Amino acid sequence: MIYYDNSATTKPCQAVIDGINDNLTGDLFGNPGSLHTLGAKADKEYKRVTASVASMLGAKADEIIFTSCGSESANTAIRGYMSRNRRGGNKIISTRTEHKATLEVLKNLEQSGTEVVYVSCGKDGKPDLDEIKNNIEDCALMCFTHVNNETGSVLPLAQIVEIRNSLNRNCRIYLDCVQSLGKLEINLSRMGVDMAAFSGHKIHGIKGTGVLFIRNGIKIDPLILGGGQQKGLRSGTESLLLASSFELALSEAVKNREDAVKNVSSINAFLRAELTKRGNTILSPDDALPFVLNCSFDRFESETMLHCLEIYDIFVSTVSACSSKAKKVSYVLLECGIDRKLAANAVRLSFSRYNTMEEAQQFIRTIDEIYDRYLVQ
Repeated sequence: MIYYDNSATTKPCQAVIDGINDNLTGDLFGNPGSLHTLGAKADKEYKRVTASVASMLGAKADEIIFTSCGSESANTAIRGYMSRNRRGGNKIISTRTEHKATLEVLKNLEQSGTEVVYVSCGKDGKPDLDEIKNNIEDCALMCFTHVNNETGSVLPLAQIVEIRNSLNRNCRIYLDCVQSLGKLEINLSRMGVDMAAFSGHKIHGIKGTGVLFIRNGIKIDPLILGGGQQKGLRSGTESLLLASSFELALSEAVKNREDAVKNVSSINAFLRAELTKRGNTILSPDDALPFVLNCSFDRFESETMLHCLEIYDIFVSTVSACSSKAKKVSYVLLECGIDRKLAANAVRLSFSRYNTMEEAQQFIRTIDEIYDRYLVQ
């Protein structure tokens, strides 16, 4: 099997699997909120895990909230900030290439009277900085994605932070870091963002794990109410199992990041060259994160190519997994100005540190066989 759908989800690594087993079979099953010895032991370990995750992200322990996924983190951050800070303004700046977890929240807020300015993006996937400058004066919040999950386009974050700092320091920045975690260096104390979302199952962790960073001093209304756990920002019994699985996945990702980037960069460069030689069009920008390669296949619609590859036990995707069942052309590519015919034939290949050059070579041989076998001349 060749698995090139790592932007959708990743296979849990062995360290995470072993850690979950230890957690389930040991004596850390107690409720961290209980007053007895088992609860105290679980609480102590939960606090250690929180501090460890914070350290790896360049944050403070009290700035980390464990959630169920990136979508919950996005909802909590965006809705919570706008609800709590009504005096800060009623305008949000974003783009129409964001993940649905952001776009649907913004759509909901618009229906409630919030003004959302969607700045345009070029074919490189980057937002128009002049449009940001022209709209930031009375802006309360900016919502952007660090790395686009369909094209690998990397946000010019430093430039956006500079614009904010020079023109409107009261404007806050929410950043979707789901696809950048474990691939780009993340140091939240230096990045200039106020809130950020992360997901465990994108870094060889398990589904149901996420993190929300909220910089100290930023106030939000919680999405989930209840017993007041996690500073009242995310009520519900803390799951040490889920939190520790995220910590283990993050630790492995951070430890292997540099080697992973080198390995995946080689794979990406090889596939870019070989696919281009065969008359296909690379839609990911040249400076995209190498973990994502979006390619439009000549004379093959995207879903047709996906199922052809599946016959050979090769797994890819067409659009974001959150939109794939709608069977539509990628809205991300269209918003970036990609021709609809090219977008209709687009397939996303997304890699992880476990992919190999041998797999890439086999992928190209398979593409050649598919064209020879299925394409009507």
